[in-house]
Amino acid sequence: MILDLGVDSRVYAPFMSLKVSGIAERAGVSSDAVRYYEREGLLPPAPRSPSGYREYDDSTAGRIMFIKGAQAMGLRLTEIRELLEIQDRGACPCGHTKVLVERRLDEIDAELKRLHALREELAAMAEFDCPATTQSELWPCQVEFLRRGGGDS
Repeated sequence: MILDLGVDSRVYAPFMSLKVSGIAERAGVSSDAVRYYEREGLLPPAPRSPSGYREYDDSTAGRIMFIKGAQAMGLRLTEIRELLEIQDRGACPCGHTKVLVERRLDEIDAELKRLHALREELAAMAEFDCPATTQSELWPCQVEFLRRGGGDS
């Protein structure tokens, strides 16, 4: 004999509530990350059980996955918070996302340019050989590091 109480039974809560560890597992993050996102305002404050445990509904896992995905695309938490606030108002965040992504692309392009120039300098420095003697008290690599650090050679 199988006992089936059915969905309307008092055994089932009106919605599935998950503690921090459960929502963290569903979203693929640590419990500390869930608490951090809540502290940073990325997650709305969770209601508390009578014993003080945070109780999340299953939609929180999707919100955390959105946060993780946006972070993986290089967005900062402040930018992600803006997008979530737009979503929470029921508006489409895609226009604002475009502005944020274009700004991030400009930052990446500038960083790539800086890294390319640094690579050129490092490649040139890799060609340095220690001479048998030097006419100054400093070796060529020391001179270059001092120059880069703002010192006189």
